Amino acid sequence: MTGNALFYQASGQLPLVSHADGIYIWDVDGKRYIDACSGAITCNLGHNHPAVKAAMAEQLGRVAFSYRTQFESQVAIDLAEELVELTQGDLDKVFFVGSGSEAVESAMKLARQYFVSIGQSQRTHFVSLRPSYHGSTLGALSLTGYQPLEAPFTDITLGSIKVPSPDFYRYQENTLEEHVASVLAETDAAIAEVGGEHIIAIAIEPVGGASTGARMLNRQYMEGIREICDRHGCLLILDEVLSGMGRTGEWFAYQHWGVKPDLIALAKGMGAGYYPVAAMMARQELVDQVLETGGFMHGHTYAGNPLACATALAVVRATKEQELVANAARQGAYLREGLDKLAEKHACIGQVRGVGLLQGVEFVADRDSKTPYPAEDNIFNEITRLAKARGLLVYPRRTLDGVRGDHVLITPPLTVTREEIDEILRLFDQSLADLSGR
Repeated sequence: MTGNALFYQASGQLPLVSHADGIYIWDVDGKRYIDACSGAITCNLGHNHPAVKAAMAEQLGRVAFSYRTQFESQVAIDLAEELVELTQGDLDKVFFVGSGSEAVESAMKLARQYFVSIGQSQRTHFVSLRPSYHGSTLGALSLTGYQPLEAPFTDITLGSIKVPSPDFYRYQENTLEEHVASVLAETDAAIAEVGGEHIIAIAIEPVGGASTGARMLNRQYMEGIREICDRHGCLLILDEVLSGMGRTGEWFAYQHWGVKPDLIALAKGMGAGYYPVAAMMARQELVDQVLETGGFMHGHTYAGNPLACATALAVVRATKEQELVANAARQGAYLREGLDKLAEKHACIGQVRGVGLLQGVEFVADRDSKTPYPAEDNIFNEITRLAKARGLLVYPRRTLDGVRGDHVLITPPLTVTREEIDEILRLFDQSLADLSGR
């Protein structure tokens, strides 16, 4: 055998990572990169955080793994209590897993089992948005609205009722309020077509992630979705895998609008890249009903293992002690100001959007008509390549259902400083100039 035995999504040679510290990461050739996307919008505390490393080492000295059906773990109990506290009473129960896809599937399964347990087994459908991203395992993929990811597996996934995501950039109505009302009406009509009594839950990202480039929602939409759920008796699942744990300037993105979910999925920033850990959180009423009628028919080997929970607990405590949620709001506003200035300078930027340190930049061939670049130009990959050549890491995807359109996410660690943002903006400016001169 020759070459590298590893494979992931695509072929191609990547630099070999050496080490990292703060917002910086080095390859084995000594080149330094600014991690302006926190890896996969994951490394909320940056790299090499001393408190997290110390907590992991201490837990390793005690016990790294114990199985959830055999022992309780104090760090798991403490972490669950911390997470519940962060919801300010909105959610009461926590189920630990190892990834965002697992967290989403756990929410789907708990929601379904809840309705089975109360005699509403006719509820068999989920509703989700197009475009959206909820994970890549088959259950979570059935909620995802991103054509290239769905296409190979359409025949073997359950699918969901896909309804339009609000688009505050390309809407055709006279006002934003009219646009949101139209999207809500279309959502309600799609539910009515199958019957509201057949819906388990509506699943949405409170702020769009990789599939939409930080596409935003607003209070009108969130309140409208909550009303639809309540009227049809179904549940509201919020996917906070990417937007949660302080990234948007609140602990959870839904807190910007004050609309309470029934379940949320967490991951990414929860372990901040130090160890795989994720969680589903739910209202106590749902959990109690399921537990009283035979127990939750679900679980994973690594659910709630002590090393994962000790890591996440250290991440939460460091985020609190360093006041990083407030820093995300403050530095996010400064980053947004700088990106808006770059949009004035570079005609290829159609829109900058997002909140806190979750910012997206969409590229267009014509700003007036908002026309995307031809798909074959692969602008999302090209700007990422140019930025990486300058030592800047950004996170690219296609904007319009994965078929066309281009955006990147700029999502540095929550520890980022004003001076580091200046460096990010300078390198991004140079990369945009490189794109224009291509």
